[in-house]
Amino acid sequence: MNPCAGTKKANKYLTDILVLFGKYGYNNTVYLTEETGDAKKYAKENAKNFDLIVAVGGDGTFNEVVSGVLKSGADVEIGYIPAGSTNDFANSLKLSRNIMKAAEDIMKGTAKEIDIGSFNGRNFSYVASFGAFSEISYRTPQNVKNSLGYMAYALEGIKDIANLKSKHLRFVADGEVIEDDFIFGAICNSTSVGGVINLDPKLVDFSDGLFELLLIRLPKDLFELNEIVIALTSKKYNTKMITFVSAKSIVIETTENINWTLDGEYAYGEEKIKVENLNKAIRFITNNVEK
Repeated sequence: MNPCAGTKKANKYLTDILVLFGKYGYNNTVYLTEETGDAKKYAKENAKNFDLIVAVGGDGTFNEVVSGVLKSGADVEIGYIPAGSTNDFANSLKLSRNIMKAAEDIMKGTAKEIDIGSFNGRNFSYVASFGAFSEISYRTPQNVKNSLGYMAYALEGIKDIANLKSKHLRFVADGEVIEDDFIFGAICNSTSVGGVINLDPKLVDFSDGLFELLLIRLPKDLFELNEIVIALTSKKYNTKMITFVSAKSIVIETTENINWTLDGEYAYGEEKIKVENLNKAIRFITNNVEK
């Protein structure tokens, strides 16, 4: 559990969560994180000792737990009680925002095998992104996230629009070459990216072994910018300003180091990056809510 996640609302429910889990026959061990990397380290060292590991916090905490479990090699089920500011991954899977309802859903839910990403060997749960919007999550101060939540991301996104800068990248997605100047790119297994961009749920399957690659080109004028906005709003990407494809393996090449974010956490860019879909890598408990 990350006691500093979001508005810290989950903290007051900790005892209730443990009582609930106990009623379902679980003996509980609680680990409270203090800094980045704590959850990953603990999960890696201890996952084999448990039947179920539950992450309480934001997408970053969930990412660390998943990474730690994968590193441990343990075949353990994972649950997630979303308590962060935006909770993209949780929203995509329609997990309850009510702390106790989310906890109960884990007890009553079903384990489903879902895909996880590898970014030059570093795991991510739902998105690797760069450019406009992608820096918002780590640039926005935590106290602003706590007080404004989704609006913190949206406001920062609006600021970015006025200062659009493109990066030249070359993508090879399952053999298809895509090269151009882009203001934003996301390799994701989610319907929501940074709380700002939303994908059509019909195009996203969490267990199909494929990622969705969304690339947005630099608009030369207001007409092209409007074209991008309409495409993203309507979730119809048949425009020359946007590339949208699905792929299992994606190689990215660039002449400059471009910084990325993995599940909202900062990641240093490299001149060559290989992203792979680890098909059905974890057993994640869902609440049986259909799309």
